[in-house]
Amino acid sequence: MASHEIDNSAPQVKALAAFLIRRHSHELRSIALSPDPNLHYPLYVDFAELLEDDPPLAQSVFSQPTEHLRFFDDAAVWAHRIVLGDLKGCESGIEKKFIHVRINICGSPLEFPETFPSIGSVRVKHRGILLTLKGTVIRSGAIKMYEGERWYICKKCNHKFLVYPELEARNSISLPSFCPSKRSKACQGRKFEELEDSIIRHDYQEIKIQENTQVLGVGAIPRSIPIILKDDLVDVVKAGDDVIATGILTARWSPELKGVRCDLDPILIANHVRRTNELKSVIDIPDDVIMKFKQFWSDYEGTPLKGRNAILQGICPQVFGLFTVKLAVALTLIGGVQHVDASGTKVRGESHLLLVGDPGEWMLEAGALVLADGGICCIDEFDSMREHDRSTIHEAMEQQTISVAKAGLVTTLSTRTIVFGATNPKGHYDPAQSLSVNTTLSGPLLSRFDIVLVLLDTKNPEWDAVVSSHILAEGESDKDKHDEDLANIWPFPMLQRYIHFVKGYFKPVLTKEAEKVISSYYQLQRKSATDNAARTTVRMLESLIRLAQAHARLMFRNEVTRLDAITAILCIESSMTTSAIVDSVGNALHSNFAENPDQEYTKQERVILGKLRLIDDLCR
Repeated sequence: MASHEIDNSAPQVKALAAFLIRRHSHELRSIALSPDPNLHYPLYVDFAELLEDDPPLAQSVFSQPTEHLRFFDDAAVWAHRIVLGDLKGCESGIEKKFIHVRINICGSPLEFPETFPSIGSVRVKHRGILLTLKGTVIRSGAIKMYEGERWYICKKCNHKFLVYPELEARNSISLPSFCPSKRSKACQGRKFEELEDSIIRHDYQEIKIQENTQVLGVGAIPRSIPIILKDDLVDVVKAGDDVIATGILTARWSPELKGVRCDLDPILIANHVRRTNELKSVIDIPDDVIMKFKQFWSDYEGTPLKGRNAILQGICPQVFGLFTVKLAVALTLIGGVQHVDASGTKVRGESHLLLVGDPGEWMLEAGALVLADGGICCIDEFDSMREHDRSTIHEAMEQQTISVAKAGLVTTLSTRTIVFGATNPKGHYDPAQSLSVNTTLSGPLLSRFDIVLVLLDTKNPEWDAVVSSHILAEGESDKDKHDEDLANIWPFPMLQRYIHFVKGYFKPVLTKEAEKVISSYYQLQRKSATDNAARTTVRMLESLIRLAQAHARLMFRNEVTRLDAITAILCIESSMTTSAIVDSVGNALHSNFAENPDQEYTKQERVILGKLRLIDDLCR
């Protein structure tokens, strides 16, 4: 390939090479000193820097990236050779064949919505420009070898030129009709010959990214798009990574099927990919925000449950009521403390929640539990899962791993995931039947969920009147209230910071009172449990401890008190079709926030302690 010289006659190549020598001579020198001449080397350029140095050239790179990114690569090799020739003394450089300029749009005007749309907003107008998309990697393909550009020679005038495969036409090679030489007298040659051993081969990988569901409206389905990675970009991201990808939007023919129209599917050919996982994992919590949290609990020192409910009302504030569900969601999000028991078995700290009824719309993607490692996996139509998936989820929810053994690959994937499941009963829900019969989910699988709430929209005129009054009042209220006064409904960013903080800061331990309450409740359940249900009762004990720890965290404490233990019992009781000790749990769908939750709790506490025969011990 040394004899196949790059055509540096294009003025754009000279201008780009001059820019690289001015601004990136240090990186070019590092590439020159690298030992392997056959690797593909990246050279990172900030678009903001190019725009400042040469605005017309930057505009050309943006509006005609297919042509100008190739010019940029040619310019990088040319500039590299100049830097290589300038090495002095004992420095010994090696000429490189492949250098790829990677455009980083961070901090540039290309971060504006017009050139940085959501995946679902990609349209034909975005084709052919330097486009940036953001999403989560939901599929990562195998790395393959790709036969890319190759050199041809005109048999008439001996002009050598590169031909690139056409992605739109399944990587086929289309030769020009006439010789592309730019001489004063046109060659007009029509016969070309491929130069021997001239094919440039690339590493090649396809990934698929999906837009973040947090930026979508309620009920919206997240869209996805395939992205092609080549050379130094392959294997830099994996499934589950959040990425920002910059490249050229094009299209390729969908697979040909007999009797089916062949469509063009959009695809992004990446020039630059940046992982943003670090940004996701670190939620900024300034000291003044932590002081706000402390001041909040100081203000509610005498009425702690009223303070707790103020936080809970920040969960889906547009949905009226659902106190029991919102409490269950908060406790599941916060979770308990992972520990290792006396036998050496790891006991998970993450909690799982199952809603039985008619939820909102969620989507399940293959490999979702692995993608959600360290986060939340929402699964709709839980009852419609295949038998194989149901058996797999047992391990994922309890051991927090998934074992894979297929196609010669044996490995274990991490699934430290909170599972929010939703399922519908088979037909009309029958309260006389067990939950397992109503949902067709096995008892062992149901026992993996710490809380199972049945949401039945039963006829209740009083509840309908309360809801209608709330809706009418909402229409007349001031909708412009979005301040961060924590006495009102907590805004989502503040709620997110709070949950992140209490999960990381507090490691609650059980007090003697809490241990006594939980132990007594466990013993009561054991007395009524059959031999087959004994293992389920043990899991219920673990769930009680997790939920009590989660409630202590929610209450900004490092101790699990009697209040936390009793709240955990109320959550467990809400999961049961027939309550063991509480007669007034009610319908979770029609549960509302009490006007005076601390007084309401005092009544519930006496009932529970009475059933557990602990009043004399704990209420002296």
